[in-house]
Amino acid sequence: MSIPNSDLPRVVVIGAGFAGLKLSRKLNTSRYQLVLIDRNNYHTFQPLMYQVASAGLEPDSIAYPVRKTLSRKKNTYFRYTNVNALDREGKKILTDIGEIKYDHLVIATGAGNNFFGNESIAEQSLPMKSLTEALNLRSKILENFEQALNTNDLARREELMSFLIVGGGPTGVELAGALAELKNKILPKDFPDLDLRRMRISIVEAAPRVLAAMSEESSEKAYKYLKKLGIEVYTNTRVLEYKNNIAVTDKDVEIRTDTLIWAAGVAAQHPDGFTAEELQRGNRIKVNQYCQVESDENIYVLGDAGYFEDKDYPNGLPMLGSVAMQQGSYLAKQLNKKAAGSALQPFKYKNKGTMATIGRNLAVVDLKRTKIQGAMAWMIWMFVHLMLLVGFRNRVVVFINWTWNYFRYNNGLRLIIRPYKRNNSGQ
Repeated sequence: MSIPNSDLPRVVVIGAGFAGLKLSRKLNTSRYQLVLIDRNNYHTFQPLMYQVASAGLEPDSIAYPVRKTLSRKKNTYFRYTNVNALDREGKKILTDIGEIKYDHLVIATGAGNNFFGNESIAEQSLPMKSLTEALNLRSKILENFEQALNTNDLARREELMSFLIVGGGPTGVELAGALAELKNKILPKDFPDLDLRRMRISIVEAAPRVLAAMSEESSEKAYKYLKKLGIEVYTNTRVLEYKNNIAVTDKDVEIRTDTLIWAAGVAAQHPDGFTAEELQRGNRIKVNQYCQVESDENIYVLGDAGYFEDKDYPNGLPMLGSVAMQQGSYLAKQLNKKAAGSALQPFKYKNKGTMATIGRNLAVVDLKRTKIQGAMAWMIWMFVHLMLLVGFRNRVVVFINWTWNYFRYNNGLRLIIRPYKRNNSGQ
């Protein structure tokens, strides 16, 4: 192992997502040796993943090199590898490049797809939890229109131009809105000889309303925006099976589509080494008020991977980027205090609001004391997401792309660089 020994306590952070990167940037590395591990060499801004999938942004607009982020921090090392398991007794992690010892371990590995045991959906659907999956979806969408143009079979053409999104949370709603903008403003220029009125966009949501985690007012407004854009919305409905391009639901609804996009469920992902009693719903690791594993005070779990309960959130904190970033900042501050001899203070999540965009000038924002919809909410959504992007270059590139698209209705080049292959190594 090429990490040098040090007299400083070693903090090993697994995952360069919102929580892991925030902690790594704020940790005092004059008091600790920091080792950050990730299976990618970049940080991905996941809230804008749907814009990569819909050809609105290029992948390098929402990704930022981890090494560049930490290049000025001393006693800091990044390793590009997979973590397979923990040896809690030996205080080390087992990776593809060997064993790495730790004094403090931080697990910030986020969440992956959860298909709830439905094999047909897992095999045939397109998820969107990684940059690779978003690029797969982009290729699939663009190829479908090329194939639709080249077929004389009208039933097959309609299948190719039908897109079913399972899940009416922020990801599903935002992707549906982006696809509607493609249908109404972008693709008619690219495919003037294709009847894009036949393009069908559907959302199936198991809950009684879309954006169920937001206020009823925002949820109802979002539903109206979706209908205004021509999107079909099925609530209180579950997809039971997807085979032969037919999605079968638990209601009297079957949807023929060549593209089923999965945005309905997530489960925490983390290395092996935890007991069944330590795991809660969604495969999340239960932590105490200090974000520690109860039975091991040297292991901390942040973000989607951790299950943190308090009186305001008896079912655990929501799996949001804001939670992950607050926990990353919190733990860096607490570890810095601990190195100076101070006791840990409990973590308290500050809910600053939630938001989602459905399209141009169409968004909903829930703040603590007020609800905002429409163009003002859309501007707030854009500003917040721009400021949260890592790297000044990325902010400038995204801002220019959004501005150009707003005035010219031309979001991206829509190049098929890497043809989509179902169940390839990227999924």
